[in-house]
Amino acid sequence: MPRYRITIEYDGTPFLGWQIQADGKSVQGSLVEAIHKLGGETVEVRGAGRTDAGVHALGQVAHFDLVKEWPADTVRDAVNFHLKPAPITILDCVVIGEGFDARFSAVARHYLYRILARRAPPALDRDRVWWVPRPLDASAMAAAAPALLGRHDFTTFRAASCQARSAVKTLDRLDVTAVGDEIRIEASARSFLHHQVRSIVGSLKHVGEGKWPVSEMAAALAAADRSRCGALAPSSGLYLVRVDYPPGPFPPRSPK
Repeated sequence: MPRYRITIEYDGTPFLGWQIQADGKSVQGSLVEAIHKLGGETVEVRGAGRTDAGVHALGQVAHFDLVKEWPADTVRDAVNFHLKPAPITILDCVVIGEGFDARFSAVARHYLYRILARRAPPALDRDRVWWVPRPLDASAMAAAAPALLGRHDFTTFRAASCQARSAVKTLDRLDVTAVGDEIRIEASARSFLHHQVRSIVGSLKHVGEGKWPVSEMAAALAAADRSRCGALAPSSGLYLVRVDYPPGPFPPRSPK
């Protein structure tokens, strides 16, 4: 039974998130339906990350198994055809070892958050940025970000509904850069807590507005208290950019 790894781009605006929902459209559900139309098989599509409603992806990764073996290019093109008109595209499809798991084999996940800080609202990027109708101090935000790098208890920046066993995570990258009116926040880690990136962005915005001093990011982290977090940034500005994996092969795991 061949295993396929796909790299996916999607606009998260019309979806309730990655995971299949009983009461609305999801990215995962749309893929399952399109793959079923390819060859009549109902498969489990497992993703590298469960993006929330409205979150976008430039390089989400998923895998699934098919009973019938198809050329990888055929799977990509046929599933893309059956996905229409949903704003989801399979960028790449490869056959991979049965030991590969899109979620558990990942060694790094990379996210981008886009803030548009200007008086005029976006036209082309509506639902794809967080529009803040005033200037933000990107330099202050960049100065505050390094306080979160490394291994910490991120309880302050964790959703109350987060199901992770531990709030301790290692944040490998948190860069803030300004490109014209846009502020781009890039975060990388092996894994993230639920709402961690959006919570960090909302707190950095407080620094950019002058509501928090630069030192408050470190103080909020050390408090390990959700009430010390800034307002949660909206999902519309968040993108799953890329997921990294070790080089193959991925042999099947030996039974215990």
